[in-house]
Amino acid sequence: MSGLINYTSCGVLWLGLVVKSPDLLRHRRDPYLWSICAVLGLAGLCFFLGAPPTVGAINRLGGVPNLAAPLTYAAITGYCAASQVLVVHWRGGPRVHRTARRWILAYTGVVLGIAVTFALGDAPVERRTDLDTYYATTPFIAQMIVLYLVAHLIAVTVTTASSLRWARRVRGGLRVGLVLLGTGSLCGAGYSVAKLVAVGARWSGRDWSVLGTTVSPVTAGLGALLTVVGVLVPLVAPRVAERRRARRTYARLEPLERALEDLLTRRTLRLPRPRFASPATRLVWRQTSIHNALSHLDAYFDRELYDRTRAGVLGATGDPERAEAAAWAAVITAAVRREAAPGHEAPPPGGTGRLLDRVPGPAGLARIADALAGAAPVPPAAAVPGDRTTAGAV
Repeated sequence: MSGLINYTSCGVLWLGLVVKSPDLLRHRRDPYLWSICAVLGLAGLCFFLGAPPTVGAINRLGGVPNLAAPLTYAAITGYCAASQVLVVHWRGGPRVHRTARRWILAYTGVVLGIAVTFALGDAPVERRTDLDTYYATTPFIAQMIVLYLVAHLIAVTVTTASSLRWARRVRGGLRVGLVLLGTGSLCGAGYSVAKLVAVGARWSGRDWSVLGTTVSPVTAGLGALLTVVGVLVPLVAPRVAERRRARRTYARLEPLERALEDLLTRRTLRLPRPRFASPATRLVWRQTSIHNALSHLDAYFDRELYDRTRAGVLGATGDPERAEAAAWAAVITAAVRREAAPGHEAPPPGGTGRLLDRVPGPAGLARIADALAGAAPVPPAAAVPGDRTTAGAV
């Protein structure tokens, strides 16, 4: 057998480990990240060690028939412990460290039991794919098989129940991740159940080894895929949401930047546009351009127009945020026209029109852009009759 399912599953899990490794290097003391990386790393190791070509190589290099079996079972047990510790840290609470230590100690005992029973047993014939059913009646080897399968079944059952029960109380990416993790653990339960049924059939004289050689690898592979996605979704979801918000805000600010376009170009106030940049970087670039233009227009802002527009919109709508956005849209439009008017004279520094002591933040800029998006088109600068021109705003 080529072990394609095993190596593919291993690759998926270790790819997830590679994705999380930079975070682990930056936060070496974070037990939560350690738990995630341990789950991904050990799950991948289980599939790698369980692949028939790997089994043959380990047995040959170790000089002990079936040496790969206890190593694989120990890796599976370690994965079980890591899964429980991950769920414990995920849930949090006052007894996180104590509960995590108990799971680690319990499964350390299982690993020791696997080592002892293998040493006491006798498995001289190499079995790369059906060791569980072949040695199901051999003293000590049978106990080793049942021990690791029961430990695995307990772990995935607890993980499934905890994940799905907790998923009902949360929302967003965490809920999706918990559902996937619980479903993946349920598929993982199919691995140990299939093997236990095959072992039980062997005890009763039947040969159902196909359950252990065909069914269990498929369920384990599917469980591995769902597990890695479930672990990564809560970590990736906030970043995806942040990128989506940045893209939306960037597009939302476009009317405000368009209103300042002529000024930004004439006065060379815009920084070079970043190429191949993230949405957050492009958003900062657009916000910086807008702030540069507003700083230049500061001396042209008409405070009376601001106050008059704000009061009018506030009286009509009763919405302070909308009134402020409309007032800013009006004074910005008027200031752009005034600054671009032929033969204009710059107001003296420190004039009464200065408004930048109350310059809006990112949310305010977005609301101003919304107001401008609903305003009447700005006429050409030449049509401006004087310094006191007002501008329509929503």
